[in-house]
Amino acid sequence: MSSAFQRALDERRRGPADRERTWTFIPYDQLSDQIGILAERAPEELGVMIVENPSKAARRPYHRQKLALVLANLRHFALEQAARGVAIRHVVADARGYAGAVDDLAAEVGPVVVCEPAERELRTELAMVRTARIVRREHDGWLTTRAQFQAASDGPPWRMDAFYRRVRRDTDLLMERGKPIGGRFSFDGENRRAWRGDPPAPVPPRFVPDEVTREVGELIERAFASHPGTLDLSTLPATHADAEMLWEWALASCLPTFGPYEDAMSTRSTGLFHTRISPLVNLHRLLPRRVLADVIAADLPLPSREGFVRQLLGWREFVRHVHRETDGFRHVPGLTSAAAAPSFLGAERPLPPAYWGTPSGLACLDRVVADVWREGWSHHITRLMVLGNLATLLDCSPRELTDWFWVAYIDAFDWVVEPNVLGMATYGAGDVMTTKPYIAGSAYIDRMSDYCKGCRFDPKSTCPITPLYWAFLARQAERLEGNQRMAIPLAAVRRRTPAQRAADRATFEHVSSTLAAGQALEPVEPQTLPIKKAPKRRR
Repeated sequence: MSSAFQRALDERRRGPADRERTWTFIPYDQLSDQIGILAERAPEELGVMIVENPSKAARRPYHRQKLALVLANLRHFALEQAARGVAIRHVVADARGYAGAVDDLAAEVGPVVVCEPAERELRTELAMVRTARIVRREHDGWLTTRAQFQAASDGPPWRMDAFYRRVRRDTDLLMERGKPIGGRFSFDGENRRAWRGDPPAPVPPRFVPDEVTREVGELIERAFASHPGTLDLSTLPATHADAEMLWEWALASCLPTFGPYEDAMSTRSTGLFHTRISPLVNLHRLLPRRVLADVIAADLPLPSREGFVRQLLGWREFVRHVHRETDGFRHVPGLTSAAAAPSFLGAERPLPPAYWGTPSGLACLDRVVADVWREGWSHHITRLMVLGNLATLLDCSPRELTDWFWVAYIDAFDWVVEPNVLGMATYGAGDVMTTKPYIAGSAYIDRMSDYCKGCRFDPKSTCPITPLYWAFLARQAERLEGNQRMAIPLAAVRRRTPAQRAADRATFEHVSSTLAAGQALEPVEPQTLPIKKAPKRRR
């Protein structure tokens, strides 16, 4: 056990003996005393067990910043609760993991209260605890219920817009006399401006790590030295005060301009006007209902306010429900693929080394990947329209891309990353939750970012992303036939000449093989590439 953390914990311990308290296990993503039993009972009546599980941290090559964020917040939450008078048990799990820790505590003090974990992975592990030793409760950190999700749609397929309209009406948020304020439920169509430098992008706050946080950093550097990513404690909000500081900055500096530039990307600012609070919301260091109330009460332009509400009350809640209903995409209607690895489009190629930092020659991909391994974060359009888009155009395995997102992003947990990547970015689950693949050529990236200005490729002539787009549509035409949202692009690809389609296929094979070999792309004339006969596609 860490000496600084143990010393701080010992200084805060007070109150009645352990056996006189009701004990609860608080998972790493329920770090709030405003939910669950901690919100209902006096501190001196309660005991909290927190568990650090080295085997879970080592299960995947998680970004070092992610490991530090979770561990530092877990330890500081324990210290904050001890200061309130809550008894704290700090356990480093053995090979039996979380279930073993809960079982041992229950054998000593009686049944342990556990709010349902958000992660399927942790729910599955805790299912091994004997029924008599655990008191299961609903997780009341969510904003919506399963009943609301089911009432919004007869699905599958499920649609976020139907769900969002339902919960807006149920909660009366941004509504007036039963109608949406401003006459529309969504202002997404207006939130698509490119950012050219004005207004200036806000600079995220930096934090002063205390002794406990520094000790966490030392542990990560020592025990997980082989894990990827940069560890920067000065950008890591670890305490309750840090979380409040980040939210105050986001509310004042980001949200007033968030709406119009929600989809913009830039080399000059990785986040632009995005709040960066998703890691803390997913850990419940910032409660969803609290930040939602703050945004509703703030004096913000309607497109910015509605855009934030749609992300938090709409999309975040929606993907959680889809994940539960499909058992983590193990049961996707219409698909018979292996458990948790749906691939509606038949994509199965490995993710190229470029996603781990090997230069690809594509400025957009290389810049976003570098940002992710430096910060453990990038905003949702870089995730969807650069990382997801290129992996989809290259026929990369949806499962492999999902696992990459899971380890690379500090806000990624199974309930959020699997819907976002399997269900949306790659269209791996078909139309179960989205209506079409989210793909684009170089024109979109050029329009919404400044990445192309520093690239060796010209987005209008030599960039391979556009022929990759056409090649994808040609390969997937049979699978996507009948999808109304794909009717126009499918009609466009049919109008391409045989020579153009052959060049598209050649570009796809050249880019795929070059990146798979870990080599950087260079501009090349399509007519110099070897052209293979188009394979017949099966449904």
